[in-house]
Amino acid sequence: MAKQKNHRAAGPGISRREAVKALAAAGAGAAAAPALTGPASAQARVIKVGFISPQTGPIAAFGSADDFIIAGVRKSIGDGLMIGGVKYPVEILVRDSQSNPSRAAELAAELITKDKVTLMLVSSTSDTVSPVADQCEVNGVPCISTDQPWEAYFFGRGGDPKKGFDWTYHFFWGLGQVVQTFTGLWNSVETNKKVGVLWSNDADGVALSDPVTGMPPGILKAGYTIIDTGRFTPLSNDFTAQITKLKNEKADIVSGVFLPPDFATFWAQCAQQGYKPKVVTVAKALLFPAAVEALGDRGIGLSSEEWWSPSHPFKSGLTGQSAAELCAEFTKATGKQWVQPIGFKHALLEVAIDVLKRAKNVADPKSIMEAIIATDYQSIVGPVSWKNGPMKNVTTTPLVGGQWAKGKGFKYDIEIVNNVSYPGIPTVRKFEPIL
Repeated sequence: MAKQKNHRAAGPGISRREAVKALAAAGAGAAAAPALTGPASAQARVIKVGFISPQTGPIAAFGSADDFIIAGVRKSIGDGLMIGGVKYPVEILVRDSQSNPSRAAELAAELITKDKVTLMLVSSTSDTVSPVADQCEVNGVPCISTDQPWEAYFFGRGGDPKKGFDWTYHFFWGLGQVVQTFTGLWNSVETNKKVGVLWSNDADGVALSDPVTGMPPGILKAGYTIIDTGRFTPLSNDFTAQITKLKNEKADIVSGVFLPPDFATFWAQCAQQGYKPKVVTVAKALLFPAAVEALGDRGIGLSSEEWWSPSHPFKSGLTGQSAAELCAEFTKATGKQWVQPIGFKHALLEVAIDVLKRAKNVADPKSIMEAIIATDYQSIVGPVSWKNGPMKNVTTTPLVGGQWAKGKGFKYDIEIVNNVSYPGIPTVRKFEPIL
């Protein structure tokens, strides 16, 4: 039953699996043609790399640094990559999923059948990653992805642990790491250990709330009681029922997963209805400075997973830059505060370039897959290697716990306050309950 839930619709009235089959059928003839896999002539053909992410719509914040990252990587590539003694021009074809799963699938199908990409890259939540990866799997196109909990990526797409996938590989943290990080935060303050949870009724919410492969088993195992308010429709405007239940059950802790605008609505209504938990640790909604700025000083003390920061002790294998240097360059170039996806977008392109350089024959998708599987790369988000992942197609990256505080250079900063799941990343201070 849980597996069926994970295949929820990519759009009204049609399941993602049905959409994938329909799009694949439409481009089947083109997908079967050898020209799709890469250059027919090493000297004449450009290597085309598809890059799909949400740059507009409700989750546009995840793509807010894309232009900066892609410009820098294009500069690093210059006039091409030397592969097997031949210089190949590389074209990165950037596409905006518009935060829409159906749109993401359509773009992937177009890049595969019309643009004939050699390699597909995709990032930023289940609504973009899963439909694109599904298209690549159906059409036999190598795909690397990031920025989606690996359980949502693998089980949400119907992955079989005994078989895995043939064409699609992913690097990011997993829900076990999230639970370890969240409970690590909660264990450091005094609470009644009652956790009220709210899950968005979308691909991420379905995956995180799954009673078998999601977060609940780990939270319960850590000794906490779960008060489940159920799934809510994204972009809801009334959380009264959920807040009433949390108040009645006296939940000291609130967790779950929200889109940023949904959490802003929920948190405002908590204040209006006199509900003030000691700890609020939610996924996705509190990743970005803009989302916290929208809350004003009521955002201080809120906590979240922290994937990447200037304090992370990693360097890019492509440019040699440290995490701190890349963040500083972003701020200098844009005048904006660094955001967590910067590191993973950069790492996604780094890994892709490393794979292309090592491929024995860039015209052969199987050769590219061999290079992906053999990856052992030091990126700006940490090591990336699929040799020892939790599943065939998955490898994990470090995760720590962050808490929002008054900023120094900017209005608010997220500070690392718990590193139980990755002690190699230093903490800044101790976690504190909301004042």
